[in-house]
Amino acid sequence: MIAETVCAAVSAAGLGIAVVTAWRKRYLAAARIAAYALVPLGLVMTGAVEWVAETAFSPTAWAGFVVLGGAWLLFTTTRAVERRRGGTRRERRAAARAEARDEAVAPTASAPSLGQGSRAAAKPAAAPRGGSADDFSDIEAILKKHGI
Repeated sequence: MIAETVCAAVSAAGLGIAVVTAWRKRYLAAARIAAYALVPLGLVMTGAVEWVAETAFSPTAWAGFVVLGGAWLLFTTTRAVERRRGGTRRERRAAARAEARDEAVAPTASAPSLGQGSRAAAKPAAAPRGGSADDFSDIEAILKKHGI
């Protein structure tokens, strides 16, 4: 009951300020002030203020907010730890299996080439580009470097 009275008083004061503003020939500002002043009155008429007042003074509602906050805290903490570890246990096992499977198929595909091929591949890349045949020399050098 008190919240509704306060909202009605705020609306009345806002409408009074809007009238004074309109009297000073600032009609756009007066209309904007009137719009803001009517919001609390509309909230009272819809019953939203009564619902908020009942929720604000209810210990059960506050306990519910505490439980929701605790759930949110647990969720964010577990997600942060999971990201730091590199995923869930199931995701890490799947990644390890995929990595082992990839190495079994082509064990040297991901290993860098450190032999004579890396020096030979660097020379064509440094050569000046002259024609269309040289356009693919960089690509060929990269492919040779990786043993393809």
